[in-house]
Amino acid sequence: MAEYSKYQQKVIQRYYDNKEAISLQRLGELVTDLYLAEGKKRETQWKHIVSALEKLKLPAARIEHLRKSDNPALVARLLEELLAK
Repeated sequence: MAEYSKYQQKVIQRYYDNKEAISLQRLGELVTDLYLAEGKKRETQWKHIVSALEKLKLPAARIEHLRKSDNPALVARLLEELLAK
């Protein structure tokens, strides 16, 4: 494994310290894109959202429910809930 400079180590550490906040921000961007997407683009956005929710360690049943409902408002409500924590 390569040795990192002190600066690189700090950047890597800050990334992992803020990983959840970064994931939540990304989910917010995906929800916005989902509201605007149609057709194949919407399916692609859902794949990205499912992946983001899995990284946030949400239960698979809840993710599946959101996916089947195909309702961006439910995902936005979930995001608000996660941000409140």
